[in-house]
Amino acid sequence: MAFDGDRVTEKVEELIGRVRVVLWDFDGPVCGLFAGHPADQVAAGLVKRLEQRGLRDLLSAEERLSLDPHLVLRAVDRRRPGSDLVTELEEWLTEEELTAAVSARPTPYADPLIRTWVAVGARMAITTNNSPRVVGKYLTSRGLTGCFAPHVYGRTGDLQLLKPDPYCLNRALRAMGSAPADALMIGDTPSDLEAARRAGVPFLGYARSESKEELLRGEGAEAVVSSLEPVLEAVRKRA
Repeated sequence: MAFDGDRVTEKVEELIGRVRVVLWDFDGPVCGLFAGHPADQVAAGLVKRLEQRGLRDLLSAEERLSLDPHLVLRAVDRRRPGSDLVTELEEWLTEEELTAAVSARPTPYADPLIRTWVAVGARMAITTNNSPRVVGKYLTSRGLTGCFAPHVYGRTGDLQLLKPDPYCLNRALRAMGSAPADALMIGDTPSDLEAARRAGVPFLGYARSESKEELLRGEGAEAVVSSLEPVLEAVRKRA
C-alpha cells in the first residue's frame, strides 16, 4: 500500500536528507521515452528482424511476445554473445530510441525537480539501459544537459552489464567521487532496485501505476512515490 500524506513527506525527506549525488534511471523517472513510439512495437520490430533472417528460434515463445525491446535484445545476446547480429540489433534499437526521443513525454515534475536539486547543490547522473546518445538528445531538447553533463552512463557494447548489473551505477559513483551512502537511485523497475541494492545505493521507487508500485514493493522497495511532486517539495525545503 502506498504511503499517504505526511508519511510520504517524512519518508522522502529522510531519504534525500543526506543525498549529494542523484542517480536517475531515464525512461520512467525522467521521461516516458516511448510515449509516442510504443516500446511493444519496437520489441516486435526486433523479433521481425530475427524472423527475416530465419533466426526465430533464437527466442522462446515468451520472448517473442515480449513488450520490452531490452528483454528481446538481451535474450539474443545470451545465445549469440559478442556477435555481429547483436551489434546490428543494438544499433537498430538505438535508432528506434532516437526516434522515440522526439516524442518522449517529460515525467511530471521531473524537470523542475532536477533543476531545483542542482540549485541546492546536488549532482546529477543518468544511469540507464538506454543508449547514452538517446539520453543526450532528450536532455538537449529540454535544456537539461548542463544539469547532468558529463555524467550519462548508458548502454554499452557489453549487454551483460545492463541493469540489474550495477555497472552503470558504479561508473557514476567512481566518476563523481561519491560513496554509495551519499547517493540516491531513482528508478521504476525491479532491475533498478536490484542494481541499487548491489551497488549499496539507497533507492527511491517511482511508480506511475498501482501495479508498478506493487511490483517494486514486492521486490523489497521501502520507499515508492506515485508522483515526483513530494520529492520536489522536500528538495525546496532545503533551499
